[in-house]
Amino acid sequence: MTADTPRTDPGSSEQILAGLRTWVETETPTDDAAAVNRLVDKAEAGLREAGAAVTRIPGRDGYADNLRARIGPEGGRGILVAGHLDTVWPMGTLATMPFRVDGARAHGPGIFDMKAGSYLAWHAVTSLLTQKVATKLPVTLLLTPDEEVGSPTSRALIEAEARASAYVLIPEPAGPGGAVVTARKGVGRFVMRIKGVAAHSGGNFQDGRSAVVELAHQILAINAMVDPARGITTNVAPISGGTRPNVIAPEAECEIDLRVATIEDGERMEAAILGLHAVTEGCTVTVTGGMNRPPFAENPTNLALYAQAAAIAGRLGLALPKQHRGGGSDGNFTAALGVPTLDGLGCTGAGAHADHEHILWQDLAGRAALMLGLLETLQ
Repeated sequence: MTADTPRTDPGSSEQILAGLRTWVETETPTDDAAAVNRLVDKAEAGLREAGAAVTRIPGRDGYADNLRARIGPEGGRGILVAGHLDTVWPMGTLATMPFRVDGARAHGPGIFDMKAGSYLAWHAVTSLLTQKVATKLPVTLLLTPDEEVGSPTSRALIEAEARASAYVLIPEPAGPGGAVVTARKGVGRFVMRIKGVAAHSGGNFQDGRSAVVELAHQILAINAMVDPARGITTNVAPISGGTRPNVIAPEAECEIDLRVATIEDGERMEAAILGLHAVTEGCTVTVTGGMNRPPFAENPTNLALYAQAAAIAGRLGLALPKQHRGGGSDGNFTAALGVPTLDGLGCTGAGAHADHEHILWQDLAGRAALMLGLLETLQ
């Protein structure tokens, strides 16, 4: 691999932001397939116009379509760039959180996580085509509709494309100082449901068995599993239970988030959480779920890919630190398959999933140039 600078002109940050604005102003909540597909339509039209070989995979289970575009030489293992189009923001958010530019910051729902990154990837692929710059390897751009809920319908497609690839690039948001991601924790998601026995809280208190009290015991047990030294965290939220103040709660439930640093800890913690049982006589506890995303461990092949990116960034005059991140991404799937994966290639900014979400838009051209450098020089 070499560390050449890209030959493709990424355009100015102002030009890239103008295109990104149209994506931000197309709202794409995960649970609204029609809305997400409106952005899939935009992305597909631009890729076809530029000359990419495009395949649209119909959505299922209430989710929108997946979009795959291929460019470059045919045959052999290439580069997979995988981004998602869905966001956590419900339809209508633009009315209270519109796209706006405030100095160095550009705001809008989903702009940081991760429309800027997915747009940068789309922009890089279409720029290579329109400027007729050849890549050394085939490039596949995969845009998916359901990452924010764990990629239930796109995971198999992402993994299949990764198995056929030599490298995977994930344009999730950059970290502080433009940091890319070389490791992520694995993620587990569980639902706990508790059955108790209803009774009048005054007239026959002793006949009741409170599901809420049992849930309190379980929350404390789950919290006791936290082991920061091993990188293990649990979080219980949201919780619910009971019907009225004068009724002993017959039902309660909660969701459980698990984060682990190793596959072994993921297996052990999954078994522990699924094995939780009631401590209150007369109550029953049922836990469903499991590990959703395997850990993305830093290893020599991922670090070699990072070194290539850092060399390109250096030639562009950009700093490129690296970081480990607690949140999961689709990079967890590809890294767990042993495919060299570099994450966090999106834009700088802050506020993912928060109302102050923004990007530092003047960094767009530099991040586009970095993506182009990787697509052009990896071999």
